[in-house]
Amino acid sequence: MAGLVDKAKEFVAEKVANMKKPEATVKNVDLKTISRECVTYKADVNVANPYSTAIPICEISYTFKSAGRVIAEGTIPDPGSLKANGDTLLDVGVKVPHSVLVSLAKDIGADWDIDYELNIILTVDLPVIGNLNIPVNSVGEIKLPTLSSLFGSKTEL
Repeated sequence: MAGLVDKAKEFVAEKVANMKKPEATVKNVDLKTISRECVTYKADVNVANPYSTAIPICEISYTFKSAGRVIAEGTIPDPGSLKANGDTLLDVGVKVPHSVLVSLAKDIGADWDIDYELNIILTVDLPVIGNLNIPVNSVGEIKLPTLSSLFGSKTEL
C-alpha cells in the first residue's frame, strides 16, 4: 500500500511541475506623481494567465533598489485577480520618500536619471496547489523631469 501512495505522490508532483504557470513581465517603469511626502513611480506589469478561470492575486510585494541599496519596499494586499485565458496589466505603485532621492544626488546629477533594479513578487492563489509566487525583475533607468517640464514653462520671443 505504501508503494502505491508513493507512486501517486510522484505522479502528482510530476504533473504539477510540468503544468503551465502564469508568467509576468515588467513593461515600463516611469514617474507617476510627486507629492509633499514622496515620489511615486509606476511599474506596468503584464501577467499572462494560461488557465480558463480567473486567478485571485493575494498580494504584490516589491523592492526598489538604486545605487546598490534598497530605496523603497512595500506590499500591495489583495490587488484583484488575473483575467482567464489572457493578459492582465497591473499598475504597481512604488513610493520613494524625498529624503532617499536626496541621498542619490551623485547618481542623479551625473545623467539626470535614476538607475534602478525592481524586484516584484506576485503571490497568486491556484486552486488545489495553493499559493504560487511569480518573481518579476527589471533593471533600467528612469529619466527625471526637468523643472520646465513640471511647470510647463514656455519661452516667447
